Amino acid sequence: MTSSRDTVMASIRRALGVTSQEAPRRFEVEERIARHPRGVLPERAQLPPDERIALFETMARAADASLDRLATRDEVPSAIAAYLRARNLPSSILRGADPRLADLPWQREPNLDVWIGPSDGRQLVGLSHAYAGVAESGTLVLLSGPDNPSTLNLLPDHHLVVIDAADVAADYESVWDRVRVLFGPGVLPRTVNWITGPSRSADIEQTLLLGAHGPRSLHILLVG
Repeated sequence: MTSSRDTVMASIRRALGVTSQEAPRRFEVEERIARHPRGVLPERAQLPPDERIALFETMARAADASLDRLATRDEVPSAIAAYLRARNLPSSILRGADPRLADLPWQREPNLDVWIGPSDGRQLVGLSHAYAGVAESGTLVLLSGPDNPSTLNLLPDHHLVVIDAADVAADYESVWDRVRVLFGPGVLPRTVNWITGPSRSADIEQTLLLGAHGPRSLHILLVG
């Protein structure tokens, strides 16, 4: 059976007068995929590590994310508990199976109820670990999979994300380079989620609404 995608692509090919089998066109596509050409690199993010991390923090806050700077990973559970108390939220979170989250000293917060798995939409608070951050825009980069289910990015009202300061890159292209090295040629996770601030929309009368199609709050735990 012909899928909707096949129908759309066939219509585009007819309009262009091509078949998709032309050797020059296929070569051009294959060469571009193989070369991974880089886009424009913003000068503002090409900074020494300390300044790069400071820019990431500034840009994340400008995008309406909140952020805690933590000296070590051992401080993460206490910072999460403090976040929940400050907002009068239940002392319960849902996280993925990421070993970096599993290794945190959760026993220091015995009243914190930590669940593991994807979200079904009923949880108020989700916890993820970012693969990387991008200084130029204050963006978090999360790779889909059991370690950090994409449902945690989208369904809970409050999304908390742990990121190591050493993983904050200057620009998007640097993160894509790291992802390709991690997974190998021709392989990627099902989704690579780029998150800049909480969900928002100003579609209706240009009035900004947080939580329009995802979490209404994004809290970053920047470690190191």
